[in-house]
Amino acid sequence: MKAALQNYQARMRRVLDHIDRHLDSDLDLETVSGIAAFSKFHFHRQFTATFGLSVHRYVQLARMKRASHRLAYMGAQSVTDIAMDAGYDAPDAFARAFRQRFGQSPSSFRKSPDWEPWLAAFGPLDNARSKLMQKTFTTDDVAIRDVPPTPVAIMQHRGDPATLGATIQRFIAWRTAAGLHPKTSPTFNVWRSERRPASPADYSVDLCVGTDQPIEANGEQIKAGEIPGGRCAVLRVVGNTDNLEPAALYLYRHWLPASGEEARDFPIYCQRLRFFPEVPEHETVAELFLPLK
Repeated sequence: MKAALQNYQARMRRVLDHIDRHLDSDLDLETVSGIAAFSKFHFHRQFTATFGLSVHRYVQLARMKRASHRLAYMGAQSVTDIAMDAGYDAPDAFARAFRQRFGQSPSSFRKSPDWEPWLAAFGPLDNARSKLMQKTFTTDDVAIRDVPPTPVAIMQHRGDPATLGATIQRFIAWRTAAGLHPKTSPTFNVWRSERRPASPADYSVDLCVGTDQPIEANGEQIKAGEIPGGRCAVLRVVGNTDNLEPAALYLYRHWLPASGEEARDFPIYCQRLRFFPEVPEHETVAELFLPLK
């Protein structure tokens, strides 16, 4: 019974991976049901029962999520090109759908995104993905590494996590202007608080880019700092790296007590190695570092 369920879930997971990888293609019911090797007559009901939304709605939301990321974070692409990539024949049809979902036009969102409606709109997509994407980690997934110290430029985010998107947007704009491209300058997040503190105002994370160059703040609140060197437990996470909380909890709750190691006085942090929307969500990669004594 368990093997049958695992097989069913693996087939459904294959569908989500295929959709993520082929957002530019025709994702009709026949194609998608074929990927899962299910009858198309029953597949749409099975998909809806599993994920809580229809195939069509899932594809729509996945395309819209990629489009909104491109608008907010990838300034070089035109709204027309983003509309076409999202499956719309004309920019005005895309603009109407975008405004209906997020309460802003694409160009207004690009300039100054309102992140709360955005987060709410993607709730159903994130819920659908989390149903089959729960990862279980084992001690074999954790390696102990000696990490060299890394000088970094830091933009701090302090306050409601719902406004983190605006800080990320400013961080990307600043690092682009400073010539610190992710391919040549590593990207780190250092968590100074829990993911969901009792008061959202207490949420705290540092957005960091590795650089030993003098820092030109260019009007932003940027400061120089360092991610200290030393021994770290390292856990690599592939796919759905938006939420690294399960991986962090595994390191703290399971790996650390069983390992006999002691944590050092520096927060858990991650290095982001492959980013959405440059790669599909299931191909994003992050490494989590738990500093050890």
